Amino acid sequence: MSVKETAKYLNMSVPWVYREAVRAGLVPYRFGSGRNAKLQFKVAEVQAWVKQQRLSGG
Repeated sequence: MSVKETAKYLNMSVPWVYREAVRAGLVPYRFGSGRNAKLQFKVAEVQAWVKQQRLSGG
């Protein structure tokens, strides 16, 4: 899923996904290099992360 799709799914902003996702524990997959690199997230991993947040109360 793209950064925009991930942001929409999480009800967060696109800048939040770029800035905080890794810190929050989401694992991005980078395609390309440098400033033109495209980040993608696995749907199952994002869903598992959301479920974990609900369970931990965070």
